[in-house]
Amino acid sequence: MEQIIANGLYLGAQYALIALGLTLIFSLMNVLNFAHGQMYVFGGFVTYTVVVQLGLPFIVGLFASAIVLAVMGAVIEKFLFAPVVRRSKRDESTMLLAAGVAFFLDAVILLLFGEKQRGVPKIVSGVFNWDMRIIMPYDRILIGVLAILLIAAFIGFMNYSRTGRAMRALAQDRMAAQLMGVDVSRYSMLGFALGAMLAGLVGGLLVTITGVNLGMGGPTSIKAFLMIMIGGAGVISGAIAGGFILGMMESVGLTVLSAYGDITYLVIFATLMVFLAIRPQGLMGKPWG
Repeated sequence: MEQIIANGLYLGAQYALIALGLTLIFSLMNVLNFAHGQMYVFGGFVTYTVVVQLGLPFIVGLFASAIVLAVMGAVIEKFLFAPVVRRSKRDESTMLLAAGVAFFLDAVILLLFGEKQRGVPKIVSGVFNWDMRIIMPYDRILIGVLAILLIAAFIGFMNYSRTGRAMRALAQDRMAAQLMGVDVSRYSMLGFALGAMLAGLVGGLLVTITGVNLGMGGPTSIKAFLMIMIGGAGVISGAIAGGFILGMMESVGLTVLSAYGDITYLVIFATLMVFLAIRPQGLMGKPWG
């Protein structure tokens, strides 16, 4: 039981960090960013390039991922999503654009980094062993702690900084925030940049554990959408809750259902369909309409 909880917390921390970026973008712009998983992969490859190919420290690679993805997110929002949101009244337009961006980033990743699995050497060696109840490598513990610290830093930024409060006001009521003097264009761009940066940071963190490859973008996006559906679309606390719930479900499933083959996600999807049929707005979301 202790091992299941420890694995669930480790998975939940990284999943929550992924979902935060996606739900921030959705809450600010009502855009489902299908390219979120590709941004995660791109961040992992940036860290790999800086650490392995350039020989710089891991922390430098992590900062490089954050900066590159923040700039990428700002450029994508400024020159792609902002014009479409401004000119089109149909939600399908942004969905198609997001899908196009995802395919484009896949092509860019293939061109720049190739399709092979890449990874970064362990940043911490050794294994934690608590009386054979919890066994976990120290690098996973470190990555989990860093993910939790980043979540806490994000919550503090959104609650106590001027920029964070402006983003919250924009997410709650776009028109009212604009009437109160909030620069909608500027904070939408900043929010998209921050969401992309969070994806890049998770990719940079996990490249030391799972590695990264071209095919990870789609499954990562699906998991991110699962989390915001569980917690409630556009709700920050819901994204965090959804991440930890999915982490725990995956940990329990991989432990309990391993004897029946690889059916963990079959059970998770079936459970999610039943849950959404009962509560379509998620745990913390408001009823649609």
